[in-house]
Amino acid sequence: MTTASDPSYPAHWEADVVLRDGGTARIRPITTEDAGRLVSFYDQISDESKYYRFFAPHPRLSDRDVHRFTHHDYVDRVGLAATVGEEFIGTVRYDRIGPDGRPASAPADEAEVAFLVQDAHQGRGVASALLEHIGAVARERGIRRFAAEVLPANTKMIKVFTDAGYQQKRSFEDGSVHLTLDLEPTAESLAVQRAREQRAEARSVQRLLAPGSVAVVGVSRSGAGVGAAALRNLRDSGFRGHLYAVNEARAPGIEGDLLEGVRAYRSLREIDAPVDLAVVAVPAGRVPQVVADCGEHGVQGLVVLSAGYGESGPAGLDRQRELVRQVRSYGMRLIGPNAFGVINTAPEVGLNASLAPVPAPVPGRIGLFTQSGAIGIALLAALLRRGEGLSSFVSAGNRADVSGNDILQYWYEDEATDVALMYLETLGNPRKFTRLARRTAAVKPVVVAKGGRHTPAGHVVPGTRLPEATVSALLRQAGVIRVDTVTELVDVGLLLASQPVPAGPRVAILGNSESLGFLTYDACLAQGLRPGAPRDLTTAATPADFGRAVADALASDAHDAVVVTAIPWVDEEVSAGADDLADALRDAVAAHPGKPVAVVHVELADFVAALSRADVRIPAYPAAERAVRAVAEAVHYGQWRRTDAESGHVPEYEDIDEAGAAAQLAGLLAGVGDGDGVLTLAEADAAALLARYGIRVLPTLSAATADAAVKAAEVLGYPVALKTTAPHLRHRADLGGVRLDLAGEAALRRAYGELTALLGSPAELLPVVQAMVPRGVDTVVRSVIDPAAGAVLSFGLAGVASELLGDTAHRIVPATDRDVAGLIRSIRTAPLLFGWRGSDPVDTPALEELLLRLSRLVDDHPEVVGVTLEPVVVATEGLSVLSATVRIARPPARTDLGPRTLPSY
Repeated sequence: MTTASDPSYPAHWEADVVLRDGGTARIRPITTEDAGRLVSFYDQISDESKYYRFFAPHPRLSDRDVHRFTHHDYVDRVGLAATVGEEFIGTVRYDRIGPDGRPASAPADEAEVAFLVQDAHQGRGVASALLEHIGAVARERGIRRFAAEVLPANTKMIKVFTDAGYQQKRSFEDGSVHLTLDLEPTAESLAVQRAREQRAEARSVQRLLAPGSVAVVGVSRSGAGVGAAALRNLRDSGFRGHLYAVNEARAPGIEGDLLEGVRAYRSLREIDAPVDLAVVAVPAGRVPQVVADCGEHGVQGLVVLSAGYGESGPAGLDRQRELVRQVRSYGMRLIGPNAFGVINTAPEVGLNASLAPVPAPVPGRIGLFTQSGAIGIALLAALLRRGEGLSSFVSAGNRADVSGNDILQYWYEDEATDVALMYLETLGNPRKFTRLARRTAAVKPVVVAKGGRHTPAGHVVPGTRLPEATVSALLRQAGVIRVDTVTELVDVGLLLASQPVPAGPRVAILGNSESLGFLTYDACLAQGLRPGAPRDLTTAATPADFGRAVADALASDAHDAVVVTAIPWVDEEVSAGADDLADALRDAVAAHPGKPVAVVHVELADFVAALSRADVRIPAYPAAERAVRAVAEAVHYGQWRRTDAESGHVPEYEDIDEAGAAAQLAGLLAGVGDGDGVLTLAEADAAALLARYGIRVLPTLSAATADAAVKAAEVLGYPVALKTTAPHLRHRADLGGVRLDLAGEAALRRAYGELTALLGSPAELLPVVQAMVPRGVDTVVRSVIDPAAGAVLSFGLAGVASELLGDTAHRIVPATDRDVAGLIRSIRTAPLLFGWRGSDPVDTPALEELLLRLSRLVDDHPEVVGVTLEPVVVATEGLSVLSATVRIARPPARTDLGPRTLPSY
């Protein structure tokens, strides 16, 4: 289909979506070239569905129908189609109508909407996905309401409308149900959309990890190569489903030919049974034909091990984009390319479709996702070496389709996974990732080690321009445990997989080495924990002594966690076996459950192995710092679960003029094109826009001369401040460009003369006069738009020191009341706001309200791409915004509140 020649074609409405059953479909505008597809689609519709659509028998489409349903202006008449393999499986259209129900144009803001879904695809969520997308299109075109006429017997379609979460009215007129939907997104509609997204994406991953049959394409007869390795791992893992091998070089006419003991075929087309998952290990140039064979055969998903894609350069990147397009056109999902594979240790599945060297992982409670195959090998080996198993493992390579976001959706509801470990090189869409991670972290820990600080070759998802400190802050906001290395990833994962989350920071330390106890004590203090004095059991301690000491510590209300230190016995009379000591500790833990226990050991390899056996496992660490870091991360996570897992709410303010702000922005952007960049508002316009959201900016008056300064002061009233606004001096009080508390005309004239003599002429300095405000703490409030994360709210104290140290905290917009309370308390200099060294605490409730109002402004109006309020002087009562800079631009076509869609690169 060619549409590039039609400038009116809205290409940005095209989207890939995941349906309820985990398959994919493409949604796109219907064009004049779709007449044949539309007729073919309609011929496959049952008579009953046709009757429900047209309220009368309508066996075939007339030429007039076809013309009407394929000719649109994409403003007042729009049609969208859901396609699989270029064939229609569902359609939706709207026609703008006036108050009399007849066709109309803008400013009419109501449209009549109607759906038709092929019977074979009903129940897959096609209509729900089409409603989300046609609703977004309608809002973009100024339509605020949908009207629909539905026969009472058409309960499926009525349910599509009623379950969407929009505000609606329903009546019964002339034998049909009349529905009116308000298209303004609501909290309920957004919750419905995200719940559907979660179920669909989780199901799509579940189909990849729990297939009933697997074909490995590209198995060599010699047994060499990645295809043969993947086949052997599948065979040896005890896969419970049907397994097939595909080797195009197999001689034709040979019956029962086997490769690695598995029946082999020349092509996937020859397999006369369903194939759910295809593992592809052929050269990149042959992959398109394999994908086509899979699509025609009804394969549900692919794991592409083949390299030669985005990681190999621009040509490979183009090949990768085409691969994703082809895979999704058949309704399939893709792990890879350049993937390491997938593992599912569930007893009823037994899937090891990976290149992991033997031995294979054992069943466990940890889910593991990596982008790097090499890191995947290291993590699998580390977990196996320390006796920990996996529930599932995905190494996605270039993650051109399935990403960490999809895996989080799956782990959220996966009862076999208690802890999610992720090694990420990029976050892709940080806004979505933090949203999904926050929901998952509320029920199970999510631990992330982030590798590359820049987008690596092959990972074509857009990287974020946010600094690493900002990314870390956003992850903490979401409850994610951020670690720096893969070693820490394993350390923290082991503790959380085998031990309960601590209720607080109080740590008991005990063991048979006083020195090791002191090292552990120091490590606890360094991590912000509250350790008790180490209890030295002496080198004469027996396993029974260890057991009693651990039991006492666990039973005490004074401790939230226990760290046991152990060194080899030096006295042969009290020497004990590793199993004896491990059993003593396990017995104590089993008798007093509910608190975590970690062990620090020195050269006790047999003891570590013994601790990892049996049902009660205790994690062991070769260094005190590593054990304490794991305990500290668990403590911080527990605190987040208790206080911040519930995200709070976004308050409503009755004085906000959202409509007035929208009208003002529309007027300011009237002459600005989509490609004209960012417009910085004049001071008066910025102040007026902020005032509509209850943010008052203290006015300034120009002072081009000393006489003008005096007149300005008379208007504002003494005392006043005189300051320069030249770009190189703005907000730089340390350079002497500000004079405060000028109580009269003489002081003002003297300050004016000093400024101009010291720093330059008035034309260079651009001096202004401003009324004095109550003294307080100078702060800075900002909001910026990141291309991947969306709007981010930032807060810090004003001044060079804070800027130099990077002491700024961040939250994703929209911020809740809990978010902003945590925001102002998370900077290192926060004590200055709360009465540091006897000073008066400032009005933090007023500061929180300012942050919430600014968050509302940038969330309500995506045209606002940047706001800086500097300084904001927070006094003991109230605050004053002394200066504001606002930048606006044409908003993007899609936002995070838009319909569900898979990433498109």
